[in-house]
Amino acid sequence: MDHFVRNIIFATGIECSYPTVEGGKRRDELASTGHYEHWRTDFKLCSEVGASYVRYGIPYYKTHTGPGKYDWSFPDEVLPVMQAQGLIPIMDLCHFGVPDWVGNFQNADWPTLFADYVEAFVERYPWVTYFTPVNEILVCARLSCLKGYWNEQQKSGPAFVRAMSNMCRASVEAAWRILKHKPQAVFFQSEIAEIFHERHPDTRAEIEFKNQLRFISFDLLYGHHPEGEIMEFLLDCGMSREEFRWFMQHGRDQRLHCIMGTDYYAQNERYLTAAGEERSIGQVLGWAQLAEQYFRRYRKPIMLTETNCTGRDQAPDWLWNTWHNVDTARRNGIPVVGLTWYSLQDQVDWDIQLREIRGTVNSNGLYNLERRPNPVASTFQEISRDYGREPFIADFAMGGIQGPGVQKPSMESRQPTDV
Repeated sequence: MDHFVRNIIFATGIECSYPTVEGGKRRDELASTGHYEHWRTDFKLCSEVGASYVRYGIPYYKTHTGPGKYDWSFPDEVLPVMQAQGLIPIMDLCHFGVPDWVGNFQNADWPTLFADYVEAFVERYPWVTYFTPVNEILVCARLSCLKGYWNEQQKSGPAFVRAMSNMCRASVEAAWRILKHKPQAVFFQSEIAEIFHERHPDTRAEIEFKNQLRFISFDLLYGHHPEGEIMEFLLDCGMSREEFRWFMQHGRDQRLHCIMGTDYYAQNERYLTAAGEERSIGQVLGWAQLAEQYFRRYRKPIMLTETNCTGRDQAPDWLWNTWHNVDTARRNGIPVVGLTWYSLQDQVDWDIQLREIRGTVNSNGLYNLERRPNPVASTFQEISRDYGREPFIADFAMGGIQGPGVQKPSMESRQPTDV
């Protein structure tokens, strides 16, 4: 693990979501938060607040202009400055949207097109080592294909499974392209960490299903066989057995390079009303207990890759609460790499999950949109200063790394076996 840090990471991020909403209107949080104009200031603020690691994504939807065609003008301007300043990016390569010419996540050609883009990125910026190939796959598939808010704006199981499969395949294919050029690369696969609590006995079956489904993206990415009910759901919604077997093989092939990123907010713990509607229940278990559930399932190093709290006055207490959860998990033997306050700036319209363009500012950043510190900024500085030398569990093996010369077997070359 000499290529990786030995001290716990205190990170922030630049919010960069770009789904389409309202019949095709493009959201772009880099624009809404003013990052395109203030990126130099934003990078300085990252350093000043004590976050040398930054979850950062360039606007993929504008950069990938066609098959094999790319516009690198923005990253060519900003990434060298980030490198010179000593900031270490965890590059978000796809954050909730695709270019208009791709269509949406139902496009079966997109995983290969995306892998081509990722390979071109790595060849152009060889100094980048840490990546989130596709951000929050479960969240994106759910909001695009079950809730009907983003991108496809559908509400169907088959659309959800197709988007899930395409995004997971794109992530795996992208990882292989990166490793071909950078065998030391590490992937922070950021995903929602959630749980559903029972409040009405007649919702028990649905609660159990949801608590199995919450693992589906990691199951496919890591080649972990899901529970039988989820397996039936995947097959009933159009996933072929051959497709499923591909994930079980190739997920295992690349998972040794992965840090399991978990994103936790107060609304991630939910219950179902008697009528079957989801409601937030607030923090019941907390991140430490949820992290242990995910760790026991996958045995991967873990990072809290997103948290925040809407409300300037409440945010410092939430950050302390979050740090205590991280510290508790570490003391209980969970290999926690770090935590991330997401994001550096306040966000726009995340109170309605971006589904409409209203322009409502959400006070959940370390800084406001005028780049003045919110109260939580000083708390982040204090914790990162006082605990930044704490080691994570350095002797937890991430596993070996297969060299770039190892050929990945294709789906077609593998002999079918029973699932």
